[in-house]
Amino acid sequence: MKKLLLFFLMASFAVSAQENLTYQKPPKEILDLADYERPPSVQMDSKMQNMLLSYRSTYKTLDDLNQDELRLAGLRINPVTNISTTVTYITNLKVRKVKDKNEIQVSGLPQNARISNVFWSPDETKIAFSNTAATGVELWVLDIASATAKKLTEANVNAALGSPFSWYGDSKRLLVKELPKDRAKLIDTKKDLPTGPTVSQSDGQVSQNRTYQDLLKNPMDEKNFETIVTSELYTVDLNGKATLYKPKDIYAYESFSPDGSLLMLTTIQKPFSYIVPLGRFPMKTVVCDLSGKEIKTVNEIPLNEIMPKGFMAVRKGKRNMGWRSDKPASLYYVVALDEGNPANKADFRDEIFVWDAPFTAQAVSLMKTPQRFSNLIWGDEHTAIVSEEWYDTRNTKTFLIDPSNPAKAAVTISDRNSQDIYSDPGNFETVKNKYARYVLALDNGNAFLLGDGFTEKGQFPFIDEFNTKTLKKKRLYQSAYTDKKEDIFSMEDFKNGIVLTQLQSKTDYPNYYLRDIKKKKVTQLTAFANPFESIKDVHKEVIKYKRKDGVDLSGTLYLPKGYDTKKKEKLPLLIWAYPEEFKDKASAGQNNKNPNEFTFPYYGSFVYWVTRGYVVLDDASFPIIGEGESEPNDTFITQLVDDAAAAIDAVDKLGYIDRKKVAVGGHSYGAFMTANLLTHSNLFACGIARSGAYNRTLTPFGFQSEQRNYWEIPNVYNGMSPFMNAEKMKTPLLLVHGDADNNPGTFTLQTERYFQALKGLGAPVRMVLLPKESHGYAAKENILHLLWEQDRFLEKNLKGKDERTAKN
Repeated sequence: MKKLLLFFLMASFAVSAQENLTYQKPPKEILDLADYERPPSVQMDSKMQNMLLSYRSTYKTLDDLNQDELRLAGLRINPVTNISTTVTYITNLKVRKVKDKNEIQVSGLPQNARISNVFWSPDETKIAFSNTAATGVELWVLDIASATAKKLTEANVNAALGSPFSWYGDSKRLLVKELPKDRAKLIDTKKDLPTGPTVSQSDGQVSQNRTYQDLLKNPMDEKNFETIVTSELYTVDLNGKATLYKPKDIYAYESFSPDGSLLMLTTIQKPFSYIVPLGRFPMKTVVCDLSGKEIKTVNEIPLNEIMPKGFMAVRKGKRNMGWRSDKPASLYYVVALDEGNPANKADFRDEIFVWDAPFTAQAVSLMKTPQRFSNLIWGDEHTAIVSEEWYDTRNTKTFLIDPSNPAKAAVTISDRNSQDIYSDPGNFETVKNKYARYVLALDNGNAFLLGDGFTEKGQFPFIDEFNTKTLKKKRLYQSAYTDKKEDIFSMEDFKNGIVLTQLQSKTDYPNYYLRDIKKKKVTQLTAFANPFESIKDVHKEVIKYKRKDGVDLSGTLYLPKGYDTKKKEKLPLLIWAYPEEFKDKASAGQNNKNPNEFTFPYYGSFVYWVTRGYVVLDDASFPIIGEGESEPNDTFITQLVDDAAAAIDAVDKLGYIDRKKVAVGGHSYGAFMTANLLTHSNLFACGIARSGAYNRTLTPFGFQSEQRNYWEIPNVYNGMSPFMNAEKMKTPLLLVHGDADNNPGTFTLQTERYFQALKGLGAPVRMVLLPKESHGYAAKENILHLLWEQDRFLEKNLKGKDERTAKN
């Protein structure tokens, strides 16, 4: 009762002593790292002939975030341009022949380009993209051979929902969502008076949903949602000629059959919901021919407000519907045999069906899976790979099946703990077939597995040849680098052993290479420079240590440039972490950190502060383990404190730190971790918590991996909630949150109420709300100010420097 009363008291407190700060910049050492030019991202065609280089600004600006926005049914849309407000735009494009080092600037691009939705044509000779102009979204096309771009439509493309356009199979036309000619005006909810109250009612059925944000709230929202997502479908050729394909509707998803003869269309239906986002609204899927004539209604999904409990819960009816990649026009889909409810006992959870056009015959059962269907990779008439999983046991299995003979028993080729990264066999390689669809790469009955290669001794990525007849593996290549990190992307030439890889080191920016695994030769494709030269000489290593119960832990340790490991000056320590749940100690103790990964400082870590005289332990292991019948969160606080103590002890044992000057920080669930560590231990001098949730009663139907609801385990929810234990927290804390957070569960209110509780109880706490920011931060002004806030906070609480005299 005392804590319940406290909750209501805190909710009524007014925030006082606010500062009207202007934006500040961090110290030069940090600013030089934060204010950098981002190298381009690279896309290559499947034949490794051409590459596209896309350039983006390192950050958005506050002005980019300060745009009109409608928040409806889980979407955030600019009502003027009809595209998501969260898009990060490309500002320039260049092309290059893979075998040629010269980059060619694309000509004809729009001025002040804001490019998104980049899609290669099926024949890979052209690239379609959207450009967001002042009044809307335009469709453009880039001819790769001539490196020229031209506009195909005016600013009438509707990019509010799904992909705004799709290539026809002939690579000569696109199917485009356009704003209806008779589009209704949006309702101004600030000016238009409601016609009545908003009413919600329960019919007594159990309906446990996450705490979604940006939901519809009233009939005016419904009308605006319908207006913003309604489109007409047009066929647009490469000369810009547009022909109406389908009249206006709410088109959620469009997909051509592999042979290009049919189109699968999914539309959102009414009624809309106020308690779930649009992904659970009613939907209807039809298949049409290229004239727009409907061939068959292949799926109808009712409103899905009520879901069974558990992470493996799925809706009833057909789901995961898509085209078979290996056949001209054949659908596949999955149906739950346990009514989608994990609590129901069943010998088989799911059943996979295939359904050939024109869909007049009954669909054929392909396979039943004992666990929940996970993935399907089509190969050829006789070969496909099916995967299943089960969350509670963390088990995942992979099967080899013969699609032409459903009666033939599936062959198990992998059965493992999904969290056991050391036993991961890798992912099957895929290639484009004659339909320009990705299918299982097969060469004389051999498939190929590309693996990350994590082991007890380090990371050594590999390529295995897997024979689909004998089920035997043969290792074709294994990386042997101990001073570099190699990532294997694809096999480009099976017969000659040519592989696309990426190499990086602590100081070498990731670049692409072609590796000849037969001749043991490497050819460099890109040469992007290190934009962070000022930290190339900092010491970096992965340290391994144990928790007091014997669980193996690890973290990436950074020491300042020139630090003398023999004299061992005692420096402050910063720990950045994010808790992870596990079902067994062995998996929790595995190491997935590579010391040769390029050191890429960004606002989501403490790495910047290695330039300011701090020791940094980044990505420290914080496993929360629940073996057997126990759940991880049953002992969350105890394990959290033990994780932290082990990390501090490990670095202290090396002799580098003053253990009285240790700070901890984290984002989202890492923020929740931070607040709990400061509440339930005396290990830290201060902490930084960003965009977290602190009151678990406000996420009563589960959070992270917790599937039990509040009323089943109130003691766990209350015990884990820093808000409910606010009277115990006396350690300096910096709370940061975006004031437009869109993440389920981490409403900005979580930070505001926690701050009010701490302030009312006399805790030393500072709250910073970043204008216009969502769960992750994007605007340069906000990010630089965040770094300034963190630096000032750390300097004061770990080095004793008065914040009033700290240099900006």
